[in-house]
Amino acid sequence: MEWIIGGLATIPMEWYMGIVPVVLLILGFPIFIILLATASIVLIVHQAVPPMAMHINMFGSVDKFALMAVPFFIFAGEIMGQGGISKRIVAWVMSIIGSVRGSLALTTVGTCTVFGAISGSSPATVAAVGRLLYAPMRQAGYTERFSSGLISSSGAIATVIPPSIGMILYGASAEQSVALLFVAGVIPGLLIAALMAAYIYIYALRTGIREASGFSLSQFFTASKEGVWALGTPFIILGGIYAGIFSPTESAGIACVYAIIVTRFIYGDISWKGIWTVSVDSMYLTAQVLIIVAAAGVFSQLLTISGIPQDAVAAIQDMNLEPWMVLMVINVFLLLVGCVLDPGSAILVLTPLLAPIAMAMGVDLIHFGIIMTVNLAIGMFTPPFGLNIFITQALFKVPLSSIYPGLIPFIFVNLVALVIITYVPELSLYLTQFVN
Repeated sequence: MEWIIGGLATIPMEWYMGIVPVVLLILGFPIFIILLATASIVLIVHQAVPPMAMHINMFGSVDKFALMAVPFFIFAGEIMGQGGISKRIVAWVMSIIGSVRGSLALTTVGTCTVFGAISGSSPATVAAVGRLLYAPMRQAGYTERFSSGLISSSGAIATVIPPSIGMILYGASAEQSVALLFVAGVIPGLLIAALMAAYIYIYALRTGIREASGFSLSQFFTASKEGVWALGTPFIILGGIYAGIFSPTESAGIACVYAIIVTRFIYGDISWKGIWTVSVDSMYLTAQVLIIVAAAGVFSQLLTISGIPQDAVAAIQDMNLEPWMVLMVINVFLLLVGCVLDPGSAILVLTPLLAPIAMAMGVDLIHFGIIMTVNLAIGMFTPPFGLNIFITQALFKVPLSSIYPGLIPFIFVNLVALVIITYVPELSLYLTQFVN
């Protein structure tokens, strides 16, 4: 056995770290197995680390207070998505902009933004909002390409707008304040929504879609009365954080209690059996996230031991690149990664590698967290493997030949937003100065 390990040790460590993940990814292995397999081989062969050390590192990776917010936000988002919250948000948004040309498509963007401030999950937002608005958009004259592309891309706003699970994971990985990341994500998230709304309005003018109806004050008051409890969720979650009343983790727990009260006792849209079902589903989703967190912790230790982040920083510094050029390269890299990996996995794996580079270039790590999050949010609906694409396909039976072309204009709009967010850091950092 020793001679086998000795022979394997003659192969450079970098080869294992470069080849093993790619091979396993092509073979279709889950990301946590890819990370653990790569780390295990390198640590045992090259570092002679006992297996017990890996177990300790895995448990240490999930033993962080900030990560406790993840299961709470997942549960709150799931129960509100199935408890009738989304349809009331749709009705409220529609009552405001129903008189505007392109109102159904604009309602999709607006609802995804508001619902994203509740769920923090892009796939959940696509499923909840898409079920309510895809069919009405098709009936109003929007093409299959446009409707599927809009729903797939709008759902990604939930990855950027707080509370974002991706930001929680980044904060834990980069040791940055989750509360500051939440604050920093507000303006970038609204910017993305505004640019998408502008494109939709131009599209509606060009195509002559006229599904708009006159504004009704009574309809607005009725929708507001019906949806006030649903709309109160973001204010309770984010308002409490920004006011310093409770931490992001505590706000997540409060969101769960609030979700149960609203959906079970006020709206009565979900039974105790339904709450139990949501709890079980949330448990599985939480396990999927946290096992990746544990595996990524081992992989991060491997990166630290190998000195790869330090070597990458030194190599970039030797190239004498301007900071804006480094950020451009990182953006392109993250966009490519986002096409293959989900945002959570990519953040956990890449933050230990990219954060030191950003620091060396003088980039604020809060701002860099928003850059990473926006990049990977775009990856959620970028062909060929964006998760939102397959959710849209499964829900509405739309062929990929229609979804892919329909996504092109929305990808372009989001890339414009990404450039602005990357090179105008004040958009991300302005509100953070008002948070202690």
